[in-house]
Amino acid sequence: MSKIAFLFPGQGSQFAGMGKSLADEFPAARAVFEEADQALGLPFSKLCWEGPEEDLKLTENTQPAILTVSTAALAVLREKGLSADYVAGHSLGEYSALVAAGSLRFADAVRLVRKRGQYMQEAVPAGVGAMAALLKLPEGKLDSILAEAAQGEVVSAANLNSPDQVVIAGHAAAVERAMDLAKAAGAKRAVLLAVSAPFHCALMEPAQKRLAADLDVTEFADLAVPLINNWQAAEIRTGAEARQGLFQQVPSPVRWAESVRKLAELGVTRFVEVGPGSVLSGLVRSLVSPAERFNFGEASDALPPA
Repeated sequence: MSKIAFLFPGQGSQFAGMGKSLADEFPAARAVFEEADQALGLPFSKLCWEGPEEDLKLTENTQPAILTVSTAALAVLREKGLSADYVAGHSLGEYSALVAAGSLRFADAVRLVRKRGQYMQEAVPAGVGAMAALLKLPEGKLDSILAEAAQGEVVSAANLNSPDQVVIAGHAAAVERAMDLAKAAGAKRAVLLAVSAPFHCALMEPAQKRLAADLDVTEFADLAVPLINNWQAAEIRTGAEARQGLFQQVPSPVRWAESVRKLAELGVTRFVEVGPGSVLSGLVRSLVSPAERFNFGEASDALPPA
């Protein structure tokens, strides 16, 4: 029997206006936005729906905004009778996935990711770090490029998204050296990303330490639906594993390609991206064939069949 996975997007999928159509059309979605406003003590839904983009792009705002829209979309799917056999989320999206799995309460999650965003933003002074996407780098070249580019600084894989797309992070100069080396090694493109901090690398260890205290006092229930985590691309089912995974993912690469392939090995043939954008659906297309792919983040999006 065909299995279904709900996938939840991470930072970069945000846009002003996201989720408004859901809140306008579905009371269940509007209730999620109201809960976010109460949990954060500010009119956060207005930022999602109206922007401005400059404020929405701030990491401390982006992370709870995407989580809220994803959870609002999830509420609609549940109301329509859709459920998942597995869940997974890209970086920040792992929090949304844990809400979907019943491990994290939404109000706790939205407060956690706002702090997570603040800690990540404050871990590295502006201009010190950078991230870049390496596209179609020939296989087997990455490790040697990163080793040569480091020169005593930090540069490492941050998102292992697909065979054709790897994101690197670290000190700005080291990232630039790695970009030049990647192009010389045959990469089709090396693109500097417009991000506010170098996520998922060793420079995030101060943020990891600060987040640990918040994770430790947050209740994590065992999962009602198994999750494939970022840190190990492993199937987890307990609250303790969920907490540990969120702690470890902060300075570690997101093993997304492995995660999607793991889902396919477990029998998943239908993938639903729940939340803003369609980045993850595009990656699924490059990783699993055949596979049915759906996106649900706005009221106009077609609902996948139940």
